[in-house]
Amino acid sequence: MTTATATDYGWIRSPSSPFRYALECGYSLTLVRDTTPDELFRVAEAEQTGSCRGLAELVERSQEFLYECADWPESFIAGAFVVRGRGADWTLALEFGGDLGTRPELLEALSAGTRAVSHSSNGGKPMHFFNWYEDGSLRTTFESAAFRTGSTPDELNALLREVGLNPDGDPDPLLDRKAAVFALTERLTGVRVTEALLTGAEFRTAEVPEAPVPE
Repeated sequence: MTTATATDYGWIRSPSSPFRYALECGYSLTLVRDTTPDELFRVAEAEQTGSCRGLAELVERSQEFLYECADWPESFIAGAFVVRGRGADWTLALEFGGDLGTRPELLEALSAGTRAVSHSSNGGKPMHFFNWYEDGSLRTTFESAAFRTGSTPDELNALLREVGLNPDGDPDPLLDRKAAVFALTERLTGVRVTEALLTGAEFRTAEVPEAPVPE
């Protein structure tokens, strides 16, 4: 069992952090056990567009895609690669400004028979979500750790406390809650996301259509 805490993810706030763009404009990061990038993109009905090396190049691809769109884009660029986690390979998918890691139907499908964990931010607005799915079921989700929903909203309470999040009330004002959520995700997956991992990863890329707006 990993013992990750928020301290292990202090690097995300560094001025030179490769994750800086994601925090500024919004992102979703999703980890799915025993799933390949090909399968993740197939379930998301995405069109694969090639590959790129490292997070900086993925950011560049995403920005170029936005610049080329004359109107508000109806899709976004996502990158995915395989990383070793606890007892299995996991696919890590990352995108900026889209909704890949927040779609219930997609995460239910991806987690069927396995586990999926995601966290996200919408950039300028202070909304940051965490989701844990197991075998097609949303087990725990929250924006604030004190207000959890899902089929087992209290199952992670011990882990929440260990990474510094308070399931019973106001969070520690000195805690970097985003770093704590990274640590919580590592506790559930065994995947430690580091600067070196993101800068050295070979991302498979795809254009993912936005989820249709319900009528």
